[in-house]
Amino acid sequence: MSYRSLKSVLLACSGAAVLLAASTAANAGGFALREQSAYGQGSSFAGIAAGGASLSSMFWNPATMTQFEGKTAESDLTGIFPKANQSYTASSLSGFGGPFANAPGNSGEAAAVPASYSSVQINEKLWLGLSVNSPFGLAVQFPTAWAGSTYGQNANVKSVNATPTIAYKINDWISVAAGVQIQWMSVGYNIFTGAPSSMAVLGGSGYGYGYTLGTTLTPMAGTTIGIGYRSAINQKINGTLIGAAVPNGSISTTINLPDQLSVGLRQRFLDRWTFLAGFEFANWSRIGSPVVTGAATITLPFQYSNGYFYSAGFEYAALPNLTLRTGIAFEKSPITDAVRTPRLPDNDRMWYSVGATYQAPFKGLSFDIGYSYIDVKNTPLNLGPTTGNPNSGPGSLVYVGSVQSNIHIFSVAARYQWDAPERVTRTALITK
Repeated sequence: MSYRSLKSVLLACSGAAVLLAASTAANAGGFALREQSAYGQGSSFAGIAAGGASLSSMFWNPATMTQFEGKTAESDLTGIFPKANQSYTASSLSGFGGPFANAPGNSGEAAAVPASYSSVQINEKLWLGLSVNSPFGLAVQFPTAWAGSTYGQNANVKSVNATPTIAYKINDWISVAAGVQIQWMSVGYNIFTGAPSSMAVLGGSGYGYGYTLGTTLTPMAGTTIGIGYRSAINQKINGTLIGAAVPNGSISTTINLPDQLSVGLRQRFLDRWTFLAGFEFANWSRIGSPVVTGAATITLPFQYSNGYFYSAGFEYAALPNLTLRTGIAFEKSPITDAVRTPRLPDNDRMWYSVGATYQAPFKGLSFDIGYSYIDVKNTPLNLGPTTGNPNSGPGSLVYVGSVQSNIHIFSVAARYQWDAPERVTRTALITK
């Protein structure tokens, strides 16, 4: 494969990141998307903020760019296959019979999440980079008429986030970086207004802005610590409200998206082994209850708590050109029993992951694969006038149910480093 054809493939993949961002599904706390790296996917993202062999680590910590000499480009694609089986034990609507007596079954939708990364080393101290991601997304689908129609209808969130970044290597043991987030978001939200044919659609799009910061520390050979921060973004949304039984016209709102802190550790031991650990904090509590104003006034009482993610894993250099990894993680969901709805039945999760990196014979070219199985804690739903759930209120309908969920995730990535260093070939230890 020639340099020119490789460059064309990588540029095409980068462009696909923007086009495919229209198809996303929530798969982290709230409606955030953690699936930005096939390399990280294989270890449940343990240690990803400390870097490693993948440029995609710059999503969590832009300072990891300084680990890549010369010019590097990477494209990642993740397929998410969620299953969220909904059932109920009590419903005010079920008394009407027909479709109102039914549960919706699986409300999850499969999705593709792309990401692309590039970096250029300007000199021995300075790097410039760019990442394009879809950090927030949601895609759920319900029948118009079902037992919980009042609380669960179709919704989608799409986002594209471009982050130009600059990194500086102070010395061999510390690097720092900063970047600017430029984010576009589109939101669609169906509202059931009383009868099978009575549906209103709230939709709009807009831009928000933020920043990223990061540092890597290498206190000794074989040890890397990374700390990254993605700022909060106040996402402005302008659009329309159209449908039956509501005033039609222009609407606007602001969604206060969370800031995120990531910490990662990579510790090499026994020559071929590396221990990985990670921690993430997402400040979802700032989302509160956005108010839609304009043609009508509608409150969206998210009222999330904060989210936490703990992960650990290992890498094993099985061959000079093949590295295997695995990881496990626990995710504390920001959506509690007190505020949950059928539309986003998130709950605490356990992650189980495996993955690998293969360095092709063509110098500088490598591939990542990753797989995760996510086991979501059985999720109760309790809505009605006496439940205290802010999504229901006086005179509202009762819906009591549960959701059993799991998720399969498959990730692949291609990476090319134009000025890649020569690969070190390990040899067996010879003793007499």
